[in-house]
Amino acid sequence: MLVEKIIRKLKRNPDYKWESKYTFRDMGVILSGRFGQIMRGGYTRLFLKHVEGLLFIGRNVKIRHAYLFSAGKNLIIEDNVFINALSYDGIMVKDNVSIARNCTLVGTGIISQKGKGISIGNNTGINAGAYLGGQGGIEIGDNVIIGPGVQVFSENHNFSDLNLNIKDQGVSRDGVIIKNDCWIGAGAIILAGVTIGNGCVIAAGSVVTRSVDNDSVVAGVPGKVLKNRKVISVGKVA
Repeated sequence: MLVEKIIRKLKRNPDYKWESKYTFRDMGVILSGRFGQIMRGGYTRLFLKHVEGLLFIGRNVKIRHAYLFSAGKNLIIEDNVFINALSYDGIMVKDNVSIARNCTLVGTGIISQKGKGISIGNNTGINAGAYLGGQGGIEIGDNVIIGPGVQVFSENHNFSDLNLNIKDQGVSRDGVIIKNDCWIGAGAIILAGVTIGNGCVIAAGSVVTRSVDNDSVVAGVPGKVLKNRKVISVGKVA
């Protein structure tokens, strides 16, 4: 199929498969939508720090401090996404990344405390309604799936002094790292200071408060490691 060949070339992935069958009407709606996104992307790229390749921008996308936002090839940002790139490192997105509708990415919270920023690796997808708070820094690796409604926090409010309002006690910042080939399930929450190793699966609705090793399967509140993906039976490792 022609569309499959085009996408393979754009993604530089010879194994990409277009598995579904669509009518001409289906394809017309899909392609007209993508054309509109390319047109908006052509305008938006004038304000960004750096962009390579195609840029697809949906309706009502807001990118504040766009001069601190850089992107690789084939970035898709769908409708109603809000991005505030103000931060020391900015927001950096690599190739073939998609950010679905209603997502929020912020590098700085309150203006008096500039944040660190966010980096997102190749072939990573961020699903609808996700929130990434990069005040303390967020690093997301390659081939990561971020499910709908996932929240990642890299900053906490201090609250130890009972004589001060919590809002006046400042914040503590600890970066979050999500390494390559992870699946973060819908509605999961990842808290500051957590590193999620390569190949991990975080179950939907989990609250991850501690770092986890490579290939861990995590579930619960707070999240606990249920098993390791490499273990195929008791006492045997793949």
